[in-house]
Amino acid sequence: MIYPKIPLAQSIIQICLDKGIKNIVISPGSRNAPLTIGFVNNPEFNCYSIADERCAAFFALGIGQQIQEPVAVVCTSGSALLNYYPAFAEAFYSQIPLIVISADRPQSKIDIGDGQTIRQENVFQNHSLYNANLTEEVSVENDSKINQAINMAFAKKGPVHINAPFEEPLYQTVSQLQVSVAISNLAAAKEPTTIEDYAEFISIWNSSRKKLILVGENKPNEIDAEIIELLANDPSVVVMTETPSNLHHPSFLNNIDTIITPFSKQDFEDFAPDILLTFGGMVVSKRIKAFLRQYKPVHHWHIDPLRAYDTFGCLTQHFQVAPNSFFSQFLPFTIPIQSDYKASLQKTAKWREAKHEVYLGKIPFSDFKVFGKIIPSLPQECMLQLSNSSTIRYAQLFAIDPSIEVFCNRGTSGIDGSTSTAIGAAVANKKQTVLITGDIGFLYDSNALWNEYIPKNFKIILINNGGGGIFRILPGHEETPVFNQFFETSHCLTVEPLAKMYGFEYATASDETSLAKSLKGFYAQNDKPCILEIFTPTRVNDAILLQYFRELE
Repeated sequence: MIYPKIPLAQSIIQICLDKGIKNIVISPGSRNAPLTIGFVNNPEFNCYSIADERCAAFFALGIGQQIQEPVAVVCTSGSALLNYYPAFAEAFYSQIPLIVISADRPQSKIDIGDGQTIRQENVFQNHSLYNANLTEEVSVENDSKINQAINMAFAKKGPVHINAPFEEPLYQTVSQLQVSVAISNLAAAKEPTTIEDYAEFISIWNSSRKKLILVGENKPNEIDAEIIELLANDPSVVVMTETPSNLHHPSFLNNIDTIITPFSKQDFEDFAPDILLTFGGMVVSKRIKAFLRQYKPVHHWHIDPLRAYDTFGCLTQHFQVAPNSFFSQFLPFTIPIQSDYKASLQKTAKWREAKHEVYLGKIPFSDFKVFGKIIPSLPQECMLQLSNSSTIRYAQLFAIDPSIEVFCNRGTSGIDGSTSTAIGAAVANKKQTVLITGDIGFLYDSNALWNEYIPKNFKIILINNGGGGIFRILPGHEETPVFNQFFETSHCLTVEPLAKMYGFEYATASDETSLAKSLKGFYAQNDKPCILEIFTPTRVNDAILLQYFRELE
């Protein structure tokens, strides 16, 4: 076995190994050579080389998103580390375990004019669960910090930072391990809540006629089928899900904006719940957030083992358990009560669905029409990755087959790493993966394709409407040169040259006929990754979407 000669690098690698960290994403560099040598020469690690640091961190995030275990990402010193920050912040808010290991210059070389040096210690302070600032020598304190960082990534499901200073020479190796590391175990898990702790809340539940369960981003298969049926069979319970919630039942309402956008003041008052129960990650729908902030329920309970954000300004209880555990203990003691709460909403939803289909059938080729064709075309059992801004919002308006797993970077809702994340997820998941993205988000993260690990069955559907379409549907849009250049970022680019350069199969569509023809072969071709670029008319998309909500009334 080949090991780096520097003992500190040996310690980091050995502790990662003993802790079960298997996936290592390395951004090539020189200062991190001791770490690179140690990781790539140990067959216990799965090592990936991703040159662009921002892409590397989101690629690692995608793997972590799927395996729900820490993934390490390793870089050289200097500004390289700062490029990890967008993915680091996303990992923090999406509760995805990520371990950033940065090589650094020794402390004596910082701020004296030496090359490729910045103040790396605590650089992620505002979003890091733990910062392990190491010293050059091997010590019990260093081992303790490394252990603590990795333990926190496991236990608290988020990002940590290990900063390791190395002095030259960096490339020397030895054949024998020269360190003996100390390993500390994870803290014992908190005892589950007992049914006595729920008694007060069960009483409130059983006396409330209007209960709204709102589910944000949620991992697939998190909730047992028996629990889903219990929730579905209570007439006083309305379950509203979002596209990345991965929670399905015929009685659950998955098209929130379609249902509530046309509501009158009286409709909102009738819909206002006595109890709001939430679980899962960030909620996409701005309309449901605005509604719940104005019509605050008396009780808002959030279920999550780690965090509870007061998104609606009325949080009254945080149950610090997994949702499935909570419902398993709680629901057997609840009593379905007579209420027309769910029946009324379902009637409205049915009416909106009919209006939706009529509108979809009469509109011209546009973003809305494209999503109406794409979503039903997705292969069963595939993984769907969605980019942010317009993409996730359009996707929310259409029902998705329950067999499809859906993911989106909703922690920070940024456009900066959707493609890189999707590729990392595809590498980890192995399923046929489809990424639906917009042109600006794709171009912004185009270095994601500079990646030799992209599976052959990875597919990108890119909707090119010539700019940032999200800005056309936001209040205040005016057709001016300032808007076009500085908000929408108008362009006439196509990704065909990128597809050719990176070896992707490439196809286009610009109307319903060409879209139907392209989709037919798009999913069947699995010999190499594919891009389907769909061109839609820039200046009509916003009007078609806004008119949709008017016609639902």
